[in-house]
Amino acid sequence: MEQPVTWSRMRTFVAVADAGSVRAAAAQLHVSEPAVSAAITSMERQLHTQLTAKSGRGIVMTEAGRVYVDYCRQILGLLEESAMAVRRAGLGQLRLGAVGTASEYLVPTLLGRFRAHYPDVQVSLAVSPRDDLFTAIRSHELDVVFAGRPPRGSGLLIGATRANRLIVVAAPGHQGAPFESTWLMRGPGSGTLETTLSLFDQANADPHTLTLGSLGAVIAGAKAGLGVTLVHADAVADDLAEGRLVQVRVARTPIARPWHLVTGSRPTAVAALFISSCTSEDLAAAAFSLQRRSGAH
Repeated sequence: MEQPVTWSRMRTFVAVADAGSVRAAAAQLHVSEPAVSAAITSMERQLHTQLTAKSGRGIVMTEAGRVYVDYCRQILGLLEESAMAVRRAGLGQLRLGAVGTASEYLVPTLLGRFRAHYPDVQVSLAVSPRDDLFTAIRSHELDVVFAGRPPRGSGLLIGATRANRLIVVAAPGHQGAPFESTWLMRGPGSGTLETTLSLFDQANADPHTLTLGSLGAVIAGAKAGLGVTLVHADAVADDLAEGRLVQVRVARTPIARPWHLVTGSRPTAVAALFISSCTSEDLAAAAFSLQRRSGAH
């Protein structure tokens, strides 16, 4: 699957258009020529059209390329303008909200990057159940929320998404069929709790359950051999890699539950700036992908 067009690739494309050659653009950007060529090729595949054509030792823009480079200039200009607006504002404010798992395993890396670039922006973080967060953002009490997909018809906008899976885990050496085991459950208001109960319904199962409440508690309980639990793969990546937990095969899992960066119907400038920071390709596995069409469905 081709990666989406990113800010970095847009900058590369503009540099090629201005320089008239891959070599000159690479020198200007201090990257290798193959990296520049790969960026242009990726954009052409993503857009399903040819953006450049060879001309002697250099390259020229096709008609599609000339149209697209104008959009790239505008988009990159707006990005810089928004950054300058925040700087001029001095102490701007960004009010973030996140469900528990995201607050522990996604927000620190993304927030750290944002703070490094925009130290004058005051940031607050509210950690609450998903439905409470969506209520708060509709009431303009939050600017950006990390959670699952917002409800249909909520009027909330999806600014970016990131792939995520829910998997069943247990301590190494766990014995017995999954639905004959004890299931460790999150507390009320948890989206994972609702998904676990739905999984029981789909399997026509009624296993013994033990409610431990928090994400940390169910993971600790699983490692202690108390039972199995359904969790975000992000939350147990290290435990799986180091052998403290194992993934349990259960029908209908893993379950795709992408993370969403959600804003109100009219995102603030600082919210847009934060989302652009979260979608940087420099973040590698932690990065979100911009939505070409924002909106709750």
